[in-house]
Amino acid sequence: MHPPSDNIYEYTGVYKCGNLQEGLSLENTVWANTILATGNIWGLVVYTGKETRMAMNTQHPRSKFGLFDHEVNQLSKMLFYFMIALAFVMILGRGFAAYWLVQYFRYLLLLSSIIPISLRVNNDFAKTVFSY
Repeated sequence: MHPPSDNIYEYTGVYKCGNLQEGLSLENTVWANTILATGNIWGLVVYTGKETRMAMNTQHPRSKFGLFDHEVNQLSKMLFYFMIALAFVMILGRGFAAYWLVQYFRYLLLLSSIIPISLRVNNDFAKTVFSY
């Protein structure tokens, strides 16, 4: 028996049972979800699970990432860098006194409202509602 292949347009195999030997090809295959209208059929399952051709030909869905999402990410990055620089300028204007690092983080917390997190949340919520 040959190893599993993802090529759905080609199949070669041999059925052996005692002295009986029968060649198998694509004409001898029945695909999943096939409905037999009349008569009977004898079958043999060759590959199951992840080894089936249907499973081997499936691809994982790509994540959709639109232009608006890309722009919001770029804007958020620029605002984050601006916030860090502005907090540093405020420390420079005040002078590097005692506990300047604590003051720096206080300024970062105060300036954190510059980054529009609600824009991202509203955008994701709207995508969910409109996709439904």
